[in-house]
Amino acid sequence: MQTITVEELKAKIDNGETLHLVDVREPHEHAEFNIGGILLPLGKVQTMQVDDIEELKDETVYVYCRSGNRSGQACLILGTMGYQNVVNVTGGMLAWQERNK
Repeated sequence: MQTITVEELKAKIDNGETLHLVDVREPHEHAEFNIGGILLPLGKVQTMQVDDIEELKDETVYVYCRSGNRSGQACLILGTMGYQNVVNVTGGMLAWQERNK
């Protein structure tokens, strides 16, 4: 599984790169703080309800959650479903908020 640090991801965003971000947290977590990703809770990924990101199968997709654990699981599952370029954001939004104050 590929990974990226929050610093590397923020640099890509700051450089204006077009990124495909997927947030696998729960809706209330997404509502509290998010960096613009598509909300697709891990439970939906686990039950293969991924229609919202079907068109991203051949794209690089950056997956994040609160700490990096759920997104890691989601990356593994998406990989088995044919997503070739899924990247786990290590440390998740906890690290993002800590390092980007």
